[in-house]
Amino acid sequence: MSTFDNPFDPDRRLRAGGCSCGQHVSEAEHEHAALALRCEPQPTEDKRYEGVVASAVMRAMFPRDAARRAFLKSVGASTALAAISQFFPLQTATELFAQGGAPEKKDLKVGFIPITCATPIIMAAPLGFYSKHGLNVEVVKTAGWAVIRDKTINKEYDAAHMLAPMPIAISLGLGANAIPFTVPAIENINGQGITLAMKHKDKRDPKDWKGMKFAIPFDYSMHNYLLRYYLAEHGLDPDTDVQLRSVPPPEMVANLRADNIDGFLAPDNICQRAIYDGVGFMHILSKEIWDGHPCCSFAASREFITSSPNSFAALTRAIVDATAYASKAENRKQIAEAIAPANYINAPVTVLEQVLTGTYADGLGGVKTDARRVDFDPFPWQSFAVWMLTQMKRWGQIKGDVDYKAVAEQVYLATDTKKVMAEMGLTPPATSYKSFSVMGKTFDPEKPDDYLASFKIRKAS
Repeated sequence: MSTFDNPFDPDRRLRAGGCSCGQHVSEAEHEHAALALRCEPQPTEDKRYEGVVASAVMRAMFPRDAARRAFLKSVGASTALAAISQFFPLQTATELFAQGGAPEKKDLKVGFIPITCATPIIMAAPLGFYSKHGLNVEVVKTAGWAVIRDKTINKEYDAAHMLAPMPIAISLGLGANAIPFTVPAIENINGQGITLAMKHKDKRDPKDWKGMKFAIPFDYSMHNYLLRYYLAEHGLDPDTDVQLRSVPPPEMVANLRADNIDGFLAPDNICQRAIYDGVGFMHILSKEIWDGHPCCSFAASREFITSSPNSFAALTRAIVDATAYASKAENRKQIAEAIAPANYINAPVTVLEQVLTGTYADGLGGVKTDARRVDFDPFPWQSFAVWMLTQMKRWGQIKGDVDYKAVAEQVYLATDTKKVMAEMGLTPPATSYKSFSVMGKTFDPEKPDDYLASFKIRKAS
């Protein structure tokens, strides 16, 4: 019986087991839940926590399953709950469970870049997710990724919105001193696109892009790796056939307008803003390269986790909570309004709605609909980290051998996230590794070197 199963259901068995994660009655039910995993929240957090506490009480009172089931069948679930409530303070216990340990530090600063990838981090402030978990969080708008990195390393920020590969790069000492960093949650999946200047609307074949200049937000970014992957699959060497420039996302549209670049692979809402301003069009969404790819992350140093474990746990709960809320399509318009003001993203609500709802103008006179243009799923799959490491090696950012799994498991805290998700009544995946496909090519996280060796275009080591 799962901790989160209804403890007052006489038809449920108490004994654990039945599926690989122990949270479902059968493997079939587990598979169904895994397929449906979108961080689906229960009706309310109070109900989830109440279920956890009530389950614990029922386990203690009825260690033998037959006795529990007989009791429930004789008096009914409502009467049983009322009887237990008379001698056990379920309400108080539920409140204490929901609060967790007292945060060592309640006043925290979290940095973010003003793009929709940071939606859970930003919306958690105006929509009250931080305060619900006992924290006073100031979310601080920041100009660029290098600034985010430096302010977090210098402890001006307690935690930050980072590109998914950045904590790996920081931990390995790429582009900065090596400092152990961690990813307890992925901020968003998908949510990028390739936007070209209007003058290139007849150049839809990447083979025609030789000599063009493209902007990416940062060297250690999914944007860089996905654009390189896309170009190479079309026969272009991204290091010799085109120019790639690192440009902070807020400056990309201005550079496109000024004809300093021909296009960019950028995070949303930057792509949609270029279309809104009439200076670019959407070539493809990044999900057309890899559907379900990670984009940005929520990151903190290992030192912060060690020195303030309860604050870190509360922050992670708030982010997972906000991500679960953002994953629901019916909440997206409310979220667009909440994150639009100048102190957050500073963008027209229309632009943010087009990104978050997935019904958008493509810049060429058409209107497209894709509900998963940007999506939200917090689980930090360690296989994501292994894939990023293969691309860091492919393009010469890492020299020599790398212990893929060791790095992935030190930085991407899947085990901790599973624990937080389970405590919140959500259903984490049973494993931290999965296979996936990028432009039709299957990635097996158990064979990263074979995957790397399969590419014809790569930087010579």
